[in-house]
Amino acid sequence: MTSEIKANKISPATGTAFTLGDSGDTFTLPSGVTLTNNGTASGFGKVLQVVQATKSDTFSTNVTSFIEVTGLSVSITPSNASNNVLIIYSAAFGTSNLGNHQLRRDGVEIAPLNTDSGYYSGWSCGEVNDTNWMGMANVAYLDSPSSTSSLTYSVYCRSRQSSHTISVNRTTADTSSVDYSIRGASYIIAMEIAG
Repeated sequence: MTSEIKANKISPATGTAFTLGDSGDTFTLPSGVTLTNNGTASGFGKVLQVVQATKSDTFSTNVTSFIEVTGLSVSITPSNASNNVLIIYSAAFGTSNLGNHQLRRDGVEIAPLNTDSGYYSGWSCGEVNDTNWMGMANVAYLDSPSSTSSLTYSVYCRSRQSSHTISVNRTTADTSSVDYSIRGASYIIAMEIAG
């Protein structure tokens, strides 16, 4: 027997809790139905939202201080201050003599965040004296920003020396030939994880 209830609102008879069905029951949302949450949802999984940015153009610099890799950033607004943000990025770096990269939130470094005096903070990337080299740098970092404001996560990089170059999505030689014609793409992903 099929029955149907139509109402504009369902409220608990007593107290503030309302139970829908029993253990083992299945509720099906037909195609085209939109389920909207304007409150706090819990128990629906840990990944609450995913944002991705892909950089397909090239970038090069010989600056020895960290600068932002244009186009390799993503913004996300956590829904709760107790939630975390998982950042994953994969960047195709080419160098003529090594370089470094790091992750920043709103322009402030959060990883790898070395505080030892006299040392640069960052991961190394590149192959010494090989301008036809390009490889992927892969980073995953779980951030706890304690914020519900819009946050921008960006990849920064620096060249080891001003006489050398660090590139993204291309080799520093960028030779268009059968042997050395290589370019790539880079991406950064931000996922809000329930705390």
